[in-house]
This record gives sequence, structure tokens and C-alpha cells, in this order.
Amino acid sequence: MRIGLSIFLIAVGAILRFALQTSVEGIDLGMTGVILMVVGVIGLLISLVFLSSLSPSRRRANVASNEVVHETETISTREPEVL
Repeated sequence: MRIGLSIFLIAVGAILRFALQTSVEGIDLGMTGVILMVVGVIGLLISLVFLSSLSPSRRRANVASNEVVHETETISTREPEVL
């Protein structure tokens, strides 16, 4: 669920909960609005957590903490062969 869909669910839920004065038989529109708002808030929080975990500053911090390995080349000296 993306941020836009979460905000849309919150808005529709608020309209159902606070703006409508009609009633539908078998459905409580106020409770439906509250459920949509809760789902929207949860989706918004999850989207923000994933968005912050993918931020460039967090990736740079992980790269900076990696260990550096230095390689050295070993040259062996051999005795010249006698013919």
C-alpha cells in the first residue's frame, strides 16, 4: 500500500464517519469509516517505514561501517638455475 492510497483511505473513512448523516440497512457507515481510517493509518506507517529504510543516508551509513581489506602481493625470489 502506497502513501497515496493510505491518505485516500483515511479521507474516505473520515467522510463516512463524520460527514454522512444517512443510514444504510445492515451497514454501520460510522464504523466502516473508522475501519478505513485505521487501515489507512497503518498503511501510511508501513509505507513510511519502508521509505525510510530505503533512504540514501541509511545506505551510506551501512557502507561506511564495512570493514576494509588490504591485499598485499608477495614476491618470492628464486635461485637462478645452473645449466
